[in-house]
Amino acid sequence: MSDNYRQETICIQSGWKPKNGEPRILPIYQSTTFKYDDSDQMGRLFDLEENGYFYTRLQNPTNDAVAAKITELEGGVAGMLTSSGQAANYYAIFNICEAGDHFVCSSTVYGGTFNLFGVTMKKMGIDCTFVDPDASEEEIGKAFRPNTKALFAETIANPALVVVDIEKFARIAHSHGVPLIMDNTFPTPINCQPFKWGADIVTHSTTKYMDGHAMCVGGCIVDSGNFDWTRYPDKFPGLTQPDESYHGIIYTERFGKGAYITKATAQVMRDLGSIQSPQNAFLLNVGLETLHLRVPRHCENAQKVAEFLNSHERVAWVNYAGLPDNPYHALAQKYMPKGTCGVISFGIKGTREETVAFMDRLKMIAIVTHVADARTCVLHPASHTHRQLNDEQLREAGVKPDLIRLSVGIEHVDDIIGDLRQALEQ
Repeated sequence: MSDNYRQETICIQSGWKPKNGEPRILPIYQSTTFKYDDSDQMGRLFDLEENGYFYTRLQNPTNDAVAAKITELEGGVAGMLTSSGQAANYYAIFNICEAGDHFVCSSTVYGGTFNLFGVTMKKMGIDCTFVDPDASEEEIGKAFRPNTKALFAETIANPALVVVDIEKFARIAHSHGVPLIMDNTFPTPINCQPFKWGADIVTHSTTKYMDGHAMCVGGCIVDSGNFDWTRYPDKFPGLTQPDESYHGIIYTERFGKGAYITKATAQVMRDLGSIQSPQNAFLLNVGLETLHLRVPRHCENAQKVAEFLNSHERVAWVNYAGLPDNPYHALAQKYMPKGTCGVISFGIKGTREETVAFMDRLKMIAIVTHVADARTCVLHPASHTHRQLNDEQLREAGVKPDLIRLSVGIEHVDDIIGDLRQALEQ
């Protein structure tokens, strides 16, 4: 689409481009395979000599249309859908790392990502060093090694709600000759476009705000096309040296700025297969069409809820970057001037038992493990996701025993605050 189109228009119009007489709405290509009359053409598709579809594990027209929309929203050159946000983060790293390699990651990432990088990928021979995102460039730089291949962070950390200094992280990554990969799930491209600040690759759990209705698990990877892999041919041999599984094709030579996503699709997805179903991609696209309407409402509601909690005598503390006294307020104003996200964390005065009792008294706000959809929901990690840890272990893991994660939805804000008030004051 034209570069003149704004985000609101891209949400509606991008991706599926129907020709004369074709369906106006993105069709679901619910087929595992695609027919050809010519055997040679099928062979050229398998050799990556032609573009086209032959098996949905690699590519599907429904998925590609939705990936194209997200790519345009982020301002990238190429993108791909995955079956989950976890798969997106795994593929983003595994596409350029192999056994014996190393990467650096912010320590405040989502717990599932922390475990994937720090435990599971370590079993594959890929080592990860976690760093404090608020540390100085010099301090973070000490974590880099000769075999370091990437720097990873979340734009807004889940659930710590740390806002990462994207320009600082980009400087660090590029000074060591590696790409900056950023998970942009919480702000979405409506509120933050990391490529404008120097990030090279963006990932998403589309399960969250992009889907917006808690219907479909999914993920996405988008490449900016800005990182020059050919400057470091020995560091990224998978992209700059022949791939013998495709008759010696060199991705950077054949596909230029599309090299990274082509390799992730043709090699990693081919072998590991975490493809998003066309049905889920269709539903994700429906969510994307209202993303530009929902995200501002989430932020508007969350700001009012954060201010209410911050002024309530029973609340001990509130963490939300929209509050002027928040340590990440200035960074949020710089990178996300339209708002951050709808997720707040806070603690109430009293015991752990009183925290649980407060949550049990909520009527409209549901206790669920999900976050970032239309409905307001709440979670107490110490009682749920981290319940196997004692209070001392919780603090070591960066999860306060009293931390409540509140995902503010798009209901009327007075009803959200009313439910919180009655539960706090009973």
